[in-house]
Amino acid sequence: MTIPFYIVDVFAEEKYKGNQLAVFLNAESLTDAQMLQIARETNFAESTFITAIKDEIATIRIFTPQHEMQFAGHPIIGTSWLLMNKIIDNCGQDITVLVPVGSISVRQEEDLVWLQAAQPEFLATFSATDFLSFTNLSSADLDTEFPIQEVTTGSAFVLVPVRNIQALKNLVLNQDKMDKWLRENCQTDHRAFYFFCVEDNKISSRMLCVENNRLIEDAATGSASSCLQAFLLKYHQSEINTINYQGDFINRPSQIHFKGSLADNQYDIKIGGKTKFVAKGKWEV
Repeated sequence: MTIPFYIVDVFAEEKYKGNQLAVFLNAESLTDAQMLQIARETNFAESTFITAIKDEIATIRIFTPQHEMQFAGHPIIGTSWLLMNKIIDNCGQDITVLVPVGSISVRQEEDLVWLQAAQPEFLATFSATDFLSFTNLSSADLDTEFPIQEVTTGSAFVLVPVRNIQALKNLVLNQDKMDKWLRENCQTDHRAFYFFCVEDNKISSRMLCVENNRLIEDAATGSASSCLQAFLLKYHQSEINTINYQGDFINRPSQIHFKGSLADNQYDIKIGGKTKFVAKGKWEV
């Protein structure tokens, strides 16, 4: 059996930047084990599997090389761009993507595709002292204007504010100690750090986690960005319209657009980005 597949770069200003994504069509007959095997074979941060398309509603599943994701931003943005521009004939500007956490509204405006994130949940806060034991950060490197907190809009991340881009650039973590801390402190099965700084009104970030016993860094993380946008709306400003820069330190520069507001305890969280087409082909299952 063969199924069509595409490769795109998401949150990318040009091809070979941003975050890579493999998208597989006609995946409804694949087993969970097969999807995971294929995701491991591509070895991208995530791969998506489209299991149904009806009108302008698509059901997709998202896999890393280690496990299935309940929600992830760059796979939804990239898959939606393909659906609207390469797969669904005469598609409008709006589609709905069904993922395990529920229904995600997606809209294309010129060359940007935007998704509407779910309402955030703010989980535990943590002591800055913890981070001195498994990073090279000093207490002066951490930005005390913000808490260190686990936040989720479908996938949870521990958000860690640092004072400047230099601290972000020079960041080093001890994998074993970091992994132990994440396992002991995170409230969900998805365990990852999102280090960020707000310097001169510019947001820069790095996502690091442990997968398959390896420390990995993601080029562009839409789910973490939706958590960060909610976090900044809560603790920094009630309206936001800016860009989050990620991937610069691993030679995959990415731009994740933020557009959101907070009013009456309701969060309007939108993240957007450009998608660049790379390749298409047939996959032998």
